[in-house]
Amino acid sequence: MNIGDVAERSGLPAKTIRYYEDIGFIKPKRGANGYRHFEERELHKLAFIGRARSLGFTIDDCRTLLALYEDKDRASADVKRIAKQNLKEIDAKIAGLQAMRATLSHLVDACAGDHRPDCPILADLGRG
Repeated sequence: MNIGDVAERSGLPAKTIRYYEDIGFIKPKRGANGYRHFEERELHKLAFIGRARSLGFTIDDCRTLLALYEDKDRASADVKRIAKQNLKEIDAKIAGLQAMRATLSHLVDACAGDHRPDCPILADLGRG
């Protein structure tokens, strides 16, 4: 498969696939013409990484998860530890977004939104 085929089948942009190659996630073979040739194994790895990234795992987490996936003697506790840490980080982001929403909602409600120049939103933003 060429990079276009792999991009289509994995759902990842070619630029991302090249990046994952650069950081060592995959190592496609090269033809005499220099073009990459991907096998099912690379496609599977890319789909795995794409799914992990969509769940918020970092590149380093993906590297560890991929190694654990390939290690048939792994302990599921190692995988769970990484997933629990990721879940904590997601919960922290959600809490931050909820606080941000509450503040912005309060400011929107406080703004008259009329012809007057007074604006609590701009006043708040100007406080630094």
